[in-house]
Amino acid sequence: MKNIPSLIFLLTLPIFSSYSQNYFPDTVWQTKKAAEVKMNQQLLDSAVSFAIRNENTADYDLRIATLKAYVREPYYKLMGPYKERGKPAGIILKNGYIVAQWGDIKRVEMTFSVTKSYLSTVAGVAVDSHLIRSIDDRVNEYVWDEKFDGAHNSKITWRHLLTQSSDWSGCLFDLCDWADRPPKEGGIDDWKNRKLVEPGTQFEYNDTRVNLLAYSLLQVWRKPLPVVLKEKLMDPIGASTTWRWYGYDNSFVNMDGQMVQSVSGGGHFGGGLFINTLDHARFGLLFARKGKWKNQQLISERWVKSVNQSSGANKSYGLMWWTNQTNSLGDISKNIYYADGFGGNYIVVDQEHDLVIVTRWLDSSKIGELTKLVINAIEK
Repeated sequence: MKNIPSLIFLLTLPIFSSYSQNYFPDTVWQTKKAAEVKMNQQLLDSAVSFAIRNENTADYDLRIATLKAYVREPYYKLMGPYKERGKPAGIILKNGYIVAQWGDIKRVEMTFSVTKSYLSTVAGVAVDSHLIRSIDDRVNEYVWDEKFDGAHNSKITWRHLLTQSSDWSGCLFDLCDWADRPPKEGGIDDWKNRKLVEPGTQFEYNDTRVNLLAYSLLQVWRKPLPVVLKEKLMDPIGASTTWRWYGYDNSFVNMDGQMVQSVSGGGHFGGGLFINTLDHARFGLLFARKGKWKNQQLISERWVKSVNQSSGANKSYGLMWWTNQTNSLGDISKNIYYADGFGGNYIVVDQEHDLVIVTRWLDSSKIGELTKLVINAIEK
C-alpha cells in the first residue's frame, strides 16, 4: 500500500507529458492523417481541391502582372528583382503537423506584401531587445536625418508606420509617397500638394512608407535586416537557407562605413521576400504558438498579441497583419489573423485551433472561404 501514490504518479506521467508539450518540426517535418488530429479527411480534401481550382489570374510573368496592376501610378518602374510565379501551392498545419499539402512547397516564390508581416516582426524583436523603447515613440528620436523633419513628419511614431497611418510626406530611393496608389481624383499637382492628415487618423496602403519603416529599422539595428531576421528567427525555427530578402538597385545606404541594402516591405516595385511555402509555415506556426519555439521565446507573447489588435485608423489592420475584426474572412472567429500579399499569397494563423494555413496564388476573393472550409474540417 505504501507504493500506491508513486504508482499512480508513474501511470499518469506519460499521459501528462504527451498533452503538455507541443510538437515543433525539426529538419524532417512529420505528417499526420486527418483522423489523427481529429479532422474530417473528406472535408480537408475538399478544401485542398478548392485551393487548387481557384488559382489567381495574375500573369505568370510577375513583371507584367505588377505593371498591369499599377498602371495608374506616375513614373512607375521596376526597381528590384522579380521572379516568375509557379502554380498554386500550400500547406495546412494542425497541432504543428502537416495534414495537407499541394503544389511545389519547396519552390521559392515572391511573396509581395506578406513581407510586411516579417518586417513588423523585425520591429517587434527590436522592441523586445529594448532597441526601441515603445512603438509610441516618435521615430525622429531614433532617426536623426531629414526623413522625419518638419511639422508633420516629426509627429510620426513607430506605431503610425506599423499601422500604415502616418501620411508621411516625402521621397525615398526615388519613390515618392504621393505617387504610390494615388486617388482616382485629380492629377500630379493635386497629389503633391494635398492637405496632410493627422498621423494615426487615416489608413493608407503605401509601399513607399513601408520602405521608410524598413529604412528606419536599419538605422536602429545598424546591420542588414535579412541578417537580423535570419539570426533572431529563421535559423532558430529551422527555416531553409533558400529564402532571400531584397531591396532595390538604388537602396544601398552607408551604415557605419559599409554600404548596406535597405530592403523593401513588398514586391510593389520588385524585391521583398522570396521564400518557399515550408518556411512560411514555420513562421506562421511561431505565431500560432505565441512566439515560442520549443523552449525559446523568440518573440514576446505581448508582441504576438499586439499584431492582431485593430488599429485606430482601420479595424481590419493591426501591426502589418490583417485582422478578422470586421469579418473580412467571413463568419469565423475574430481572433484569426493573416498576412496578405499580391497575387493570393497568405499565411493564416488560428491560435484557438493550433492551425496554420499557407496558400500561394489563390484567387484573392477566396481566402475567407478556404479558411472556413479548413476550420469546418475540424471535428467538434
